[in-house]
Amino acid sequence: MIYTCTLTPSLDYTVYLPEFTAGKLNRSEEVYYYPGGKGINVSRVLKRLGTDNVAMAVAGGFTGDYIGQFLRGEGIRTDFIPTADTTRINVKIKSAEETELNGPGPELAEEARQQLLGRVRRMKSGDWLVLAGRIPGSDGAAFAVELAGACQSRGVRLVVDSSGPALKELANMRPYLMKPNGEELGELSGKEIETREDALEQARGLVEKGVQNVIVSLGGDGALFVSQEVEASAEAPRGKVVNTVGAGDSLVSGFIAATGAGATPLEAFRRGVAAGSATAFRSDLCRKEDVDALAGQVTVTRLEGGTER
Repeated sequence: MIYTCTLTPSLDYTVYLPEFTAGKLNRSEEVYYYPGGKGINVSRVLKRLGTDNVAMAVAGGFTGDYIGQFLRGEGIRTDFIPTADTTRINVKIKSAEETELNGPGPELAEEARQQLLGRVRRMKSGDWLVLAGRIPGSDGAAFAVELAGACQSRGVRLVVDSSGPALKELANMRPYLMKPNGEELGELSGKEIETREDALEQARGLVEKGVQNVIVSLGGDGALFVSQEVEASAEAPRGKVVNTVGAGDSLVSGFIAATGAGATPLEAFRRGVAAGSATAFRSDLCRKEDVDALAGQVTVTRLEGGTER
């Protein structure tokens, strides 16, 4: 089973309007209420790609209730740890320019941490844990390492899509997959990532540390894939970018879903890039038919030469 873990979920209030002016009354043309958080996005896309999973989160209040109801309405199983804090609301303003106002994520109580650890320790060998998003708390990195250690002891494949201090610590825990973007890769290495060659060099460094697979998302410039066996780059298909929120999470979902279905690493990489692009071209997360349509437009090139089509 695939489990996603979101420690700081949100209710994303997304509004679309032709022009936004600060300090004045603005009237939106479209309004959407979506559950937010990287792990939750992964769960939603996995389900749309036909892959069952369980969404784990720490959530509370009327917003937490809404998120759980929304996910269950999409056929996603939930395993929420309750909290006395009301889950935050993030405001996303889509106009000529994107403006975001994100609420503060709550601290993670010790009781919630222990409940989450207990859930991971009951997972079975071959299961997946997608640890996505910020790990809250001044000792969040230490807690993330504890979760990763529980995965190692149980034979659970750990997928990491996080940021901040926890990211560097988790890189040393030999996860199955890490998906940093260029900025996060720079945080890991302490070096500014200016070119694809810079990104490739740092991704190789992660593999040398024991990370089994590394995907570096580069936005409109595509992505890189590095493992012990193969290195490749992908060119993203061209299209009108409508929404970048969740594109990286969709990439992770596409890769996991394809891997679970028996695809080769490069084919899974292709499906991941297609899923990320499909989300970027929509107001919400991608659908399976979108990914199927775009997969053939993704060019994956082995870096030692030759193109896999």
